[in-house]
Amino acid sequence: MTPRLAALVLLLALLPAPGPAQTPIKTEALFAQVNEFTKTLSDITGWPVRRRVPAEMISKAKFQSYLQANTRSKANQKEIHAEETALKMFGLVPPDFNLARETEDLLGEQAAAYYDYKKKRLYVLDSTPEGDEARMALVHELAHALADQQHPLGKYLDQASIDSDASTAREAVMEGQATWLTWAYEAKRAGLKAEVPAGRINQLTQPQEASPEFPVLSSAPLYMRESLLFPYNAGARFQDAVYRAMGKDAFESVFARGPKSTHQILHPAEYVERKDMPAVTAASYEMLLGKREERQFHGLIESTLGEFDYDVLLRQYIGGADGALVASHLRGSGFRLYENKKEKYSLLAHWSEWETPAAARAYFVAYQRVMKGKWKLYTVTSSTEEEIRGQGDSGKFLLRIAGTGVQCVEGMR
Repeated sequence: MTPRLAALVLLLALLPAPGPAQTPIKTEALFAQVNEFTKTLSDITGWPVRRRVPAEMISKAKFQSYLQANTRSKANQKEIHAEETALKMFGLVPPDFNLARETEDLLGEQAAAYYDYKKKRLYVLDSTPEGDEARMALVHELAHALADQQHPLGKYLDQASIDSDASTAREAVMEGQATWLTWAYEAKRAGLKAEVPAGRINQLTQPQEASPEFPVLSSAPLYMRESLLFPYNAGARFQDAVYRAMGKDAFESVFARGPKSTHQILHPAEYVERKDMPAVTAASYEMLLGKREERQFHGLIESTLGEFDYDVLLRQYIGGADGALVASHLRGSGFRLYENKKEKYSLLAHWSEWETPAAARAYFVAYQRVMKGKWKLYTVTSSTEEEIRGQGDSGKFLLRIAGTGVQCVEGMR
């Protein structure tokens, strides 16, 4: 369910943790190094350079205008509204959250450079400090461009477009590999082997501390922060693990055989060993609501949920280690968000399948804590071992467990 705006075909290099103030970029000196950077990346990956990548400087104001034009376009309004409503219904963002504005502010604050895989051109923001930051941002984007020359990135994403969790996993491949290659380039530049030094990957991918230099990121809801940083941090750890197992073949493998889920990103050994989770049949939403009830609504969005989504949701409401442990046993999940045709209120139906009945029971118990935590009103009207009914802020709810499956409907009138 990771928030995504379809028209934003950008692969970003993010600003590093703030350091001493530096002078603005000297454009000519930076872009004169494009060929050298690209050749080094080619040496590391074994991928040929098929064409030179056009690069240019863009003002931060122009980049911000670009973001606004996309997030506020009529073509994206329906998708943004649906994603925002889903995030609110799950309790991942507060009721007054504005997804379009927060996305603009967050990307505007964090971006150092970006690669547009439709235009096949990269851009460096003029607000990026000269020196290490500018060099690393450019290397990161050139890594995207080199990958795009071997495996068109738009096509790579489109192959998973109907599965939100698989799309998030592929974003983690793209950003994680570019991040890893940037560090590998820096290591080679320092006279070391062109890889992330052994044992340093966890240190390099530590969550960024709250900083007054990054007020938007520091104050953003947990899910928004994690959605932004997951592809870079978890993706880099994934790339490192695959590289350690496969060597240079890792760069090609993750594109030729993309991961199927964020579960594989978080547990790369299962990707390397080709341990795919068994296929899970999606729940019938008519069975959740009933045919007559479903006819009263029209669907706003239907998508998948993955281990990443459950990990953040459960960490937010029940705590870090406990939430991550429960989420790690997910097999498959999905949701559908509805809007009542007459009264225009929202209704959320979601289902999940777990590895064992015990894992399903752990989630069944944990999700009751989520509902209690995300609502001001939480009243249980009936409770058995298999079913909980009650009232929450969004309306009536029904939470049900059967074997390895858990189903929930929220917002009923």
